Amino acid sequence: MRDIAAESPQKPPVTCWFAGLTTLDVIHRSAVRPGPNEKITAVRQDVSAGGPAANAAVIAATLGARALLISAMGTGPVGSAARGDLEHHGVEIHDTAGGREIPIAVSAVMVDDVTGDRSVVSPDATLTNGLDVTCVELDALPRPAVVLLDGHHPDLARSVLAYAVALEPRPLIVLDAGRWRPVFADLLGAADVAARSADFRAPDGTAASRAVVTTHGSAPVTWQDKDGRHGSTYVPNVEVRDTLGAGDAFHGALCVALARGAGLESAVQEAIRVASIRVQHVGPRSWLEYAACA
Repeated sequence: MRDIAAESPQKPPVTCWFAGLTTLDVIHRSAVRPGPNEKITAVRQDVSAGGPAANAAVIAATLGARALLISAMGTGPVGSAARGDLEHHGVEIHDTAGGREIPIAVSAVMVDDVTGDRSVVSPDATLTNGLDVTCVELDALPRPAVVLLDGHHPDLARSVLAYAVALEPRPLIVLDAGRWRPVFADLLGAADVAARSADFRAPDGTAASRAVVTTHGSAPVTWQDKDGRHGSTYVPNVEVRDTLGAGDAFHGALCVALARGAGLESAVQEAIRVASIRVQHVGPRSWLEYAACA
């Protein structure tokens, strides 16, 4: 019998850009939290690249998209370690550091071995503020179907947004709006989708995005599309073992689904599926094989 599917030409993968923060995460899993002046022994340690844009790019690559990360890493040992992890997981990188050695953030992460909840201490993008990208650099990159901005590098976010909205066809603009940043005042009005946490609050008078997705932890995800349709989508009750990067998993999967032409409700369903897989597995990368084959 002929295998028609095998004979059919495969479509090229959709391309998604992820512009924003890269960190190096040092993650310790512990059964108890340390008290003042106390040392405890971790039950597990992981080191991986982190940051909202970087993690979302890893998810997109895992799901079969061409994931391009536009971020600052540089040639130093910390940036090189983050780069190695990202490239190992299929992420293409445009490094805005331009071959320089720059400081990038090292995030100290603790995950509760009992509840899976995570605590993070990080300088975020404060070590590398002011890095930007030019139109000439962006012209050399593959054209995106979706662009995600996390707002951690304000100049970078503004430049990528200005470039993207001038493209033809125009890509969808997705904002990772976990917490308010002043740069969002310049980004929200041009965004097609603002993927917000329940804690996100924009100041009065801020322009709104065309569509909104709001996560509420384990409660249903609420959404409203550009045509005013709205609803809530159920989040399955699963055993939560590790919440680190769950929001990034949601955003990466949302971008890939939108890039493939899904409507907002269907894209939210896919994002919930992937994020639900993430929280059931211990470690920042161990769960990816389950997302890829599900």
